[in-house]
Amino acid sequence: MTALLELDAVSKAFGRVVVADSVSLEVVAGETVGVVGPNGAGKTSLLNLICGHLEADAGRIRLDGRDISNDPTHIRARLGVGRTYQIPLPFGGMTVFENALLGASYAGAHRVVGRDASTMAVAALERTGLLALANRPAGALPLLDRKRLEMARALATQPRLLLLDEIAGGLTEHEVTDLVETIRRLRSEGVTIVWIEHVVPALMAVVDRLVAMSRGRVLMDGVPSAVMADPVVQAEYLGAEVVA
Repeated sequence: MTALLELDAVSKAFGRVVVADSVSLEVVAGETVGVVGPNGAGKTSLLNLICGHLEADAGRIRLDGRDISNDPTHIRARLGVGRTYQIPLPFGGMTVFENALLGASYAGAHRVVGRDASTMAVAALERTGLLALANRPAGALPLLDRKRLEMARALATQPRLLLLDEIAGGLTEHEVTDLVETIRRLRSEGVTIVWIEHVVPALMAVVDRLVAMSRGRVLMDGVPSAVMADPVVQAEYLGAEVVA
C-alpha cells in the first residue's frame, strides 16, 4: 500500500541538541500510529517537523507523494495536515462553534468543493461530541471539552492526516476513556492519525502500530504489545534494566 505520510532520513538539531536523528517513517492512509518515548525523545518535534512548525535540516517529508519539506505551515494545513497541541488554547472569547469555524474557513474550505465552512464546522463539533455546546464561550469549557475542541478545530480543516499531541494528558481515567472512544470513532471513519502520548494505555486501546523514540531516534516500530515488551524500549522509556 502507498504511504500517505513518508519521512525519509529527517534530521533536526538545535546546536548540539538533536531532536530528530535521521528519522524514517511511513504511515498508510487509514492507519493509526502511536508514538511513545521519554521526555526529550523528540516526539513533539516530530509533529512540528511534519506540520511545518520546524524546518528539517536534512531529509524529506512527503504527503501522498508530494514533497512538502519546504512548504510553510499554512500550505501543509490546506493540503490536509491537521494537528492538536499539548495545551489547548481556544479563543476564549469566541463560542465553540466560532472556534471550529476558524479551522473550516482557514484550511478546510480551500480543499472541499461544495461544502461551506459552517457545515464543516458543525460536522466537526458533532464528530467530537461538542455540538450541544456550540454556543458556549470556549473559555468556559472544562479541560476535556477544550481537548475535544482542539480536535474539532483540526477536523474542521478536513485533514487527511491528523496529528495528536498528548491529547490525553491531564485528564482523569474516566475522561481518558471518553476521549479514547472519540478517537476510535475517528479511526473507524478512516481518519489517518499519528498520536504521541504519555498515557500509554490510551494508545494501546486504539493504535494499529507503535513507534518508540529516544534521543531523536526511532528505537522500534511495530505491533504495540511487542514494542512495549521490548527490553530496549523498556530501558529507555520505563527505566527498566536490560536483561542480557
